[in-house]
Amino acid sequence: MVKKAEKYNFKAKIYKVGINACVDVPNKITDKMEPKNGYIKINGKINGFDFNKNLVPVKDNPYRLFVNIPMLKGGNTELGKIADFVIAQDFNTQRKKYDKPKKLIDELKSKKLTSDFNDLTEARQYEILKYLNNIKTEKTLERNIDKLVGQLERKEKNVRIP
Repeated sequence: MVKKAEKYNFKAKIYKVGINACVDVPNKITDKMEPKNGYIKINGKINGFDFNKNLVPVKDNPYRLFVNIPMLKGGNTELGKIADFVIAQDFNTQRKKYDKPKKLIDELKSKKLTSDFNDLTEARQYEILKYLNNIKTEKTLERNIDKLVGQLERKEKNVRIP
């Protein structure tokens, strides 16, 4: 059974750290949440726009929420603006399952690289399959599968796409 998460509201100014937009989540909120491996998995809304993210621990500072471009656009906000946030801890530990696209299966079989792909870490496989399953056009899918297959053929250590 998944725990019911309490929702927390806060307002925060979006600022930049390096090249990333982010906000600090008040300690009075994160102190009520349960980190796993230091991070806190959440579901939230920015100005009413839904998102799923992890709160990132920052030494001697509040947890940080990175605000990506889809969140900025969906929340109709931008860097330097104050946004309304509603967050709740996500206790669902089940990851969404992504299937291998048929084109990937065929390429891996034809190049005898299926075991090489299966030898990648579970997290790496998950990220690759998630990316491939969200591609919109066949041309882009083929290009990314070719890139992945090339990396596997060259036995690259950090196989990744895009």
